[in-house]
Amino acid sequence: MSLFWYLLVMAGVTYLIRMLPLTLLQKKIRNRRLQSFLYYVPYACLSAMTFPAILSATESPVSAAAALVVAVGVALAGKGLVTVAACACATVFLVERLLPLLPL
Repeated sequence: MSLFWYLLVMAGVTYLIRMLPLTLLQKKIRNRRLQSFLYYVPYACLSAMTFPAILSATESPVSAAAALVVAVGVALAGKGLVTVAACACATVFLVERLLPLLPL
């Protein structure tokens, strides 16, 4: 029975988090700082969730770091998302194949 209450509380908290901004902030936000902060919140949250996953997704953190560097470089070069992802995957594949050959 306690599992039901945990689920009910979690559902209530999730609902309140989504509902309160809609009811409390009915007027347009005029504060430029707050607007700027709210504009960048999704990017910050996505980065905070994605970055640890990148470093733990491969067998070796070395290949993950190499793919991250390549992906950032290709993205800064102005390439599209598919190209960035393909280059990162190719980097992981190559580094994972080359690591056992290196004398460490």
